[in-house]
Amino acid sequence: MSMTSRERWLALFNRQKPDRIPTDYWATNEVTERLQRELGCPTLRDLCNKLHIDRPDVIGANRTVTKHPVIPDADIWGMRYRPVDYGTGKYHEFAFHPLAEMTEVEQIHAFQWPSPDDHDFEAARRQFAEHDGRFPLLCGYYEPFLRYCAMRGIEQSMIDLVAEPDIADAILQHLFDYHYRLNARLFELGQGRIDLTFVAEDLGGQASLLMSLDHIRRFILPNQKKMADLARSFGIHIHYHTDGAARAVIPDLIQVTGIETLNPIQWRCPGMEREGLVRDFGDKIIFHGAVDNQQTLPFGTPADVRQEVLDNLRIFAWPARWICAPCHNLQPISPTANILALYETIWEEGRL
Repeated sequence: MSMTSRERWLALFNRQKPDRIPTDYWATNEVTERLQRELGCPTLRDLCNKLHIDRPDVIGANRTVTKHPVIPDADIWGMRYRPVDYGTGKYHEFAFHPLAEMTEVEQIHAFQWPSPDDHDFEAARRQFAEHDGRFPLLCGYYEPFLRYCAMRGIEQSMIDLVAEPDIADAILQHLFDYHYRLNARLFELGQGRIDLTFVAEDLGGQASLLMSLDHIRRFILPNQKKMADLARSFGIHIHYHTDGAARAVIPDLIQVTGIETLNPIQWRCPGMEREGLVRDFGDKIIFHGAVDNQQTLPFGTPADVRQEVLDNLRIFAWPARWICAPCHNLQPISPTANILALYETIWEEGRL
């Protein structure tokens, strides 16, 4: 019997075999707009339905305050942005780091941090009530060091971990308090309806970890565990994201944070070879992603993409658990034919 998308995802979390391999979709806005236009799909959900994608629905609470009260032209975190054109689209890069010049913990505490109360929780309540349950429901977000780097500057953020641990603790605590209180409100509103939450930190670079394992254990993992424990208290599964060569930290993520999925599986990075991940962690976590978007999707042929999906089906064969998706956002350089090859192949070959 055919499952709904939600049933398909939940089967994996419950260590049960679904009817077919679940799928997900990550892409830049430019790619989504292009696919919707070329495939005649008015909405993202129409696009996912056309390509048989099991992408979760996302419910949050829109901010009722969008500007910082003191810093002109800045968002609630005090940051300004500038568009950077990369030829086929634009990214908004950081143009101002509000904490960059601070040298004392007292300055960090005196900064006007945003309030988690400044959100439209009534609208979120209505969305939870109206959700039809056909697709898994994702709610909640926590990726503090990414925000830390944006507010402090990447170079200074890395220096802080070594030379200014008290400042690092202060900033990370403010970020944790904000997200913990916000997520707790949302989890209460959506109690019994939310399937997974997004906990993340980009711990891996292209060749190795971006910071030492000791620093990850000192500054990142304790609050990740608290956030994951909050979600678990509501029966919510932990969907985890870290880019790159993160092999060395995966045991900690499993044992301390308690992750249940690992995204995005950039298998060309050292230590992230798929066979080794399945051998060492296949009985503990769900693998999410693993269709390469640095080489195969942008520069390969549809046949190359098809072969990679088939390779993944072989490597992540049951009882390993896999959700098929690109290993990070599809970029405009990836041809439509290659993207279609990904989803057509898993639809044709992914039945269990």
